[in-house]
Amino acid sequence: MNRALFRSMLRLNGRTIASYAFGSALYLWLCIWLYPMIADANLMNEMLKTMPENFLSAFGLEQGIQGLNGFLAGEYYGLIFVLILMIYCVLMATQLLARLVDRGSMAFLLSTPASRARIAVTQAALLVFGLALIALLTTAAGLLGARWLVDTSDFDVSAFLQINLIGFLLFFVVGGYSFMISCIANDEKQALGISGLFTVLFFMANFAANMSEKLDWLHNVTPFSLFSPSDIAAGDVNVAAVAIGLAAAGIVFYALAVVIFKRRDLPL
Repeated sequence: MNRALFRSMLRLNGRTIASYAFGSALYLWLCIWLYPMIADANLMNEMLKTMPENFLSAFGLEQGIQGLNGFLAGEYYGLIFVLILMIYCVLMATQLLARLVDRGSMAFLLSTPASRARIAVTQAALLVFGLALIALLTTAAGLLGARWLVDTSDFDVSAFLQINLIGFLLFFVVGGYSFMISCIANDEKQALGISGLFTVLFFMANFAANMSEKLDWLHNVTPFSLFSPSDIAAGDVNVAAVAIGLAAAGIVFYALAVVIFKRRDLPL
């Protein structure tokens, strides 16, 4: 990795990364702050029982509201957290390579003593650094919010940490294939379109699989099926096995991205 390039790119993209991190943390605090107002879980669960089972499953609410963990799993990690990190991974992965190639800025980087592999590794490191910062700040906000904003004893710190770990690793994979696509594409719009299309299709496949048992096979074709916050909160997921699988898949995508960028002909 080239440290000078990393610092330079961090200065260019630091404000964007910080906006995602603080936006995620503040939204999580809002959910925690709202929790006491609907803390009558029995009343909430009675209302949820009136809704279609497939609808609840699609939004990760099939377990009902099981304390603060269950509430956050359904209301924040089931959709908002996923959307924030989907947008971050696709946009940042495109900006860090395909945009530089498309606009000719990559020629300047390649004129430096840094090799192509070091440039690609540095850009990938910045993408993962930003993702880790968002996940860490969100995790810290959840831990502090549960302590400061609500008076509850039903917050399971271990389950909360597991939800954030698997969430981070899921988007380690999404960032990995988006970065690989960014290494392949010559055009910024093309990279953005392809990685965005794959990500939306994977997300919709998981949503459809949760909605209908006939589409349950779609769980096998999307990494999003491995991130089920409600099941993690309920202790129904083998977190270690899922974490190892996602980490391995992400490493493979980043390694392929570096190899592809090192060997390809660039239109500069």
